[in-house]
Amino acid sequence: MNEEEVIELVRESIMLSIELSAPVMLVGLVVGTAIALVQALTQIQEVTLVFVPKILAIFLAIFIGLPMMTVTLIEFMNVIADRIVAIK
Repeated sequence: MNEEEVIELVRESIMLSIELSAPVMLVGLVVGTAIALVQALTQIQEVTLVFVPKILAIFLAIFIGLPMMTVTLIEFMNVIADRIVAIK
């Protein structure tokens, strides 16, 4: 492997990690913003109120997105394995 192939592989890895984590992070962002809005409107300033709904929403997003994430990671691993075999 030369430097260009290594840089391309690292770039693909970073893009894959962003692609897999973005939906879960967006769910956390939306739920956190919605709860902050409700807290501001009702003037309830409980710090722990944000954590339970956000954790449940993130777990639900992971549970729903896990099959897609698994397929994407398996495809990426197959590409890496093909590149390793091609080197030898």
